[in-house]
Amino acid sequence: MPESDSAQILIQLSGIGKSYPTADTASGRISTLFALLRNQPYRERFDALTDITLEVRKGESLGLIGANGAGKSTLLKIIAGVAKPTRGTINIHGRISALLELGAGFHPEYTGRQNIYLATALMGMAKEETKFRLDEILSFADIGEHIDQPLKHYSSGMVVRLGFAVATVVHPDILISDEVMAVGDESFQRKCTSWMENYLSSGGTLLLCAHSMFHVQKLCRKAAWIHHGRLQDYGESNRVTRAYLAWHDANNAPKAQGHAQAIASGTYALLDMSFNGQAASAGVTLAMGENLHISGHAFSPDGRPPTVIIGLVRKDGMPIYGVSTRMDAHVLDQVGSQEFAFAIEFPALKVLPGEYTIKGHALDPEEYRLFDELTGDLVVTGQSRELGVCRLEHRWLPS
Repeated sequence: MPESDSAQILIQLSGIGKSYPTADTASGRISTLFALLRNQPYRERFDALTDITLEVRKGESLGLIGANGAGKSTLLKIIAGVAKPTRGTINIHGRISALLELGAGFHPEYTGRQNIYLATALMGMAKEETKFRLDEILSFADIGEHIDQPLKHYSSGMVVRLGFAVATVVHPDILISDEVMAVGDESFQRKCTSWMENYLSSGGTLLLCAHSMFHVQKLCRKAAWIHHGRLQDYGESNRVTRAYLAWHDANNAPKAQGHAQAIASGTYALLDMSFNGQAASAGVTLAMGENLHISGHAFSPDGRPPTVIIGLVRKDGMPIYGVSTRMDAHVLDQVGSQEFAFAIEFPALKVLPGEYTIKGHALDPEEYRLFDELTGDLVVTGQSRELGVCRLEHRWLPS
């Protein structure tokens, strides 16, 4: 996937905006019509895109990410020429093949074979060239005897298979793919991924819209995060996708509760917690593989050593690891009449780059009831193409 600052710019967007009228009254619709005729902004409108500026050079691979309704598909349609921007300028250099709605141009009464000839003719291919490439298309689609049945009897997955297979016979300068990886079975997705990798290795330029951060990281060197129609972040794909996932996880994370009420009611509670010497509320940033030291103080209403649990979770609350003092038969040191100190260290923390939450819990000595919680953010920096959340020691063996 060669990339160079001196490479030819194939896509250049400057201040792109797209608005849709939202008038729902007669007077509003008349006002919208006059605005359209005068080439003026709609008074009642929804701004799907606002001030999008970016460029894609020859040989680059760019992933578009963001929540549903963020404006990703609208932006791809503008680049593909299916829709026109309301504001801004766009310059395209090169032939584009857009996989926006696979099979959208097929005729339901025609057979799959007939639709192949129809689709390739619309793409500018001669009938003889289609005939020459037919076996290649049929092999990729892999729908067997259904190829000679009317398309109206196909499942949606079969239509997608046929649509992508037809698209593979064209080697465009720019390939636009909108959620193609989200359809079809796993074997078909692997086949699509392999084809895109070969396309990129041969110098193709890819714009990929996907909800799968795995596919964006695997296929794209750069990523653009679209949020509420604006360019939220843009740059190296691993960094941007991690930032997006952290936002997504934090947006869905349960809210931690404080401990003041627990102390006031005379129950076990955490008084404070720190990470590598700084308050948990400030969070901590570590490079992958650095040590993590967690310490703090716990309150005990009856003077007995409480149980403390330390846990690490993703921002969406998925547990990664947790351990308690009682599990390890560790008794806290008493530093006051009702106060106990705790400390734990995780040497060479084997957590992959990303954003997490460290949780501390106070329980009774018998570890029956959880009374309190303190939390803080953990950011792990570094570069890794490994999958999941942690690094496991391993070695590859000869077969």
